[in-house]
Amino acid sequence: MNNFDRRQWLKTAGLSSGFTFLGGLSTMAMDLPSNNKTALEPMAKLNSNENPFGPSKAVRKKITEAFDIACRYPSMVFKPLLEQIAEKEGVSTKHIVVTGGSTEGLKAAGLTYGLHGGEIVAAEPTFQSLMTYAENFGAHIHRVPVDEQMGHDLDEMERRISSKTGLVFICNPNNPTGTLLDKNKLKDFCQSVSKKTMVFSDEAYYDFITDPDYPSMVSLVKENMNVIVSKTFSKVYGLAGIRIGYLIARPDIAARLRKNIMAMTNILAIEAAKEALIDDEFYKFSIAKNMEAKSAVYKTLKDLGLEYIESHTNFVFFKTGRHIDELIPEMEKENVQIGRPFPPFYEWARISTGTMDDMALFDKALRKVMG
Repeated sequence: MNNFDRRQWLKTAGLSSGFTFLGGLSTMAMDLPSNNKTALEPMAKLNSNENPFGPSKAVRKKITEAFDIACRYPSMVFKPLLEQIAEKEGVSTKHIVVTGGSTEGLKAAGLTYGLHGGEIVAAEPTFQSLMTYAENFGAHIHRVPVDEQMGHDLDEMERRISSKTGLVFICNPNNPTGTLLDKNKLKDFCQSVSKKTMVFSDEAYYDFITDPDYPSMVSLVKENMNVIVSKTFSKVYGLAGIRIGYLIARPDIAARLRKNIMAMTNILAIEAAKEALIDDEFYKFSIAKNMEAKSAVYKTLKDLGLEYIESHTNFVFFKTGRHIDELIPEMEKENVQIGRPFPPFYEWARISTGTMDDMALFDKALRKVMG
């Protein structure tokens, strides 16, 4: 988004109060698939927080063109992507570690800071890839239950820090709860904790935050603090199946993380990411369509009197009062796939946003299943 000021766009588009902005962008859907349903039996795949509209038309064209150089190693197109990302984030290319989806970056950090019995502090529930991978190499995880508002309990997380703590993990907005930390508390926490140990800020869903002044923790990386930030092309850009993301960290930290990257990425993903970063119209379209779908989910849940957490992501976490292991197969019988279990909240479910057809299927299925 070299020529796109996201903050200014959020201030002028009115997204914080709704999705009325859609306007002419809705016509973009004519060039995009509605989802991956079959003609005979429609299935709403709402279990993995994917963007059903991507990749964009421009990105698909770029991927197709890139097959001409797919016989080459990615190094020939790698530097331009690094430069694009560095410009977007306002850092040098030495701050950037490109990964095979942000999950590879999380795992690399888990290995780097959890090896040989290192301790990691994280919320529960949250996105687990960093922690579970680190456990494979002997790390000890302090899982801190979320607070009554389903948000990170920052005070308790800080109390768990010891001389053995290698890293504190924050997923913000959090997956699966969709909660967003107060921006001042978040920044104060990261500044304080980074003086004691490494802080990892997973910002996979940052693009869905509608507060134009909400800070990325990249601002602390620029101040040379012990902070790592992960971002992904899987969500708003619709490239989950392409597998490309990146980490931003101080150059010495980035160099250490880079040594533990294994898959990296490929030439088609690099070309896709380069185009996605300049496809501003699709970016705006994705944000607006996500808000439209979330509004539909909220309406269904309100009609059924079901408690839910206001989400700052592309999914909604809601209370069913029924065990998730029972709800998943019952919803699938109605052609709707919903999120996996998130202990200890077995009577809660996570539903991703999809197309409006998907939302209609979800509405019909949940009303039937909930009786």
